[in-house]
Amino acid sequence: MAILSIRIIGDPVLRTVADPVTDFGPELAKLVADMTETMEDVEGAGLAAPQIGVSQRVFTYRIGGVEGHIINPVLENSDDFQPDEVEGCLSIPGLGFPVRRFRTTRATGVDINGNPVSVEAEGMLARCFQHETDHLDGILYTDRLEGEDRKAALRAIRNANYHAITEKTTSQRATSVGSSFGGGSFGAPE
Repeated sequence: MAILSIRIIGDPVLRTVADPVTDFGPELAKLVADMTETMEDVEGAGLAAPQIGVSQRVFTYRIGGVEGHIINPVLENSDDFQPDEVEGCLSIPGLGFPVRRFRTTRATGVDINGNPVSVEAEGMLARCFQHETDHLDGILYTDRLEGEDRKAALRAIRNANYHAITEKTTSQRATSVGSSFGGGSFGAPE
C-alpha cells in the first residue's frame, strides 16, 4: 500500500467526470487499498479517486466507525435537507463553508470484487457520500455555495494562489519518474 499525494483545486482531474470502473482485478484492489491508507493518513472522512489523480468512479469512506468503499456509486437522495454543516476538502486546503445536503441517501454500487453494495446513510455519512460522488462528477463543494459564502470562497481560493501550487506539483509530477498520484478527502477544514 502507498500514501498518495493530494490533487489541489486547479488540477483538471478534479473537474473531469470520472469513468466507470470496468476492470475488477489486482489493480483496482491496490487502488482501493492505497486510497484507504491515504484517507486514514490524512484523517479524512472520505476520498474520491479523482482526488488522487485517478479518473475512475471509486470512493472510500470512514465515518463514526462505518467504513468501506463504493465503486460506480449511484445515489438516491431524500427530498428533504439536513441542517447546513461546514464542509472542507483536502483538495481545497484551509477552507470550510456550510453546504446544503440531502438528509438521507442510499448509495448503491459494487465492491472490488463486483459484488453489489447498498448503504443507507443519514447525517454525516449521507453528507460524505454526496460530497464524494460530487468529486466523481467533477463538482467541488464550493460549486454548491450560494450568495456571500460563494463570493467569500472564490475570493479565498483566488487569494490562496492554489493555481501556483497546482502548476508546481504538476510540473514536479511530469519530471519525476514513478511519482505517486495526488488526492484529497472530505472532512473538516484544515
